[in-house]
Amino acid sequence: MSQARKRGVFPGQFDPITNGHLDVIRRGVHLFDELIVGVGINPDKREMFTLDERVDMIRELLKDMPNVRVESFTGLTVDFVRQMKATVILRGIRDVSDLRYEFQLALANRAVGEVETVFIMTGDQYALTSSSLIRQIVALGGELKQLNGLLPELVIRHLRQKKKEIAGKNPPVPDAPAN
Repeated sequence: MSQARKRGVFPGQFDPITNGHLDVIRRGVHLFDELIVGVGINPDKREMFTLDERVDMIRELLKDMPNVRVESFTGLTVDFVRQMKATVILRGIRDVSDLRYEFQLALANRAVGEVETVFIMTGDQYALTSSSLIRQIVALGGELKQLNGLLPELVIRHLRQKKKEIAGKNPPVPDAPAN
């Protein structure tokens, strides 16, 4: 009798994907026969990259990783997990506040969708990294070269382009003439 394949889903907004996310994927892939990176939309967050841009970047970053595929989704994560015929959600935990939030989600996903959650602690070098913080740094004109340890080079190149697009939409306002 053949054993059922273990398929897990690592869901997230990944706007942008960070080295911390990639660390969780690299370590989590060994727990499953197949790991699906589910790129979703969080209606409570303003996105920097479109869903298609995020999927394309992640596929490029993971192209050499066997047994990993990238899929986009909308709606509830638990519905996506069931649609992918997976039984486990993989989540990364950075700190105690992540644990509290993720614990609540895990209980809800198990109650509503009969889906288990597996947690992996992020590497300490990524504990303070968040996509929200990255978006804020970019939006406020921060230096992208300072993000080298936090983001893959591919993402930094895309952020440079995005920063140019943002600057083009918001040209500087000239000083008012002196009276």
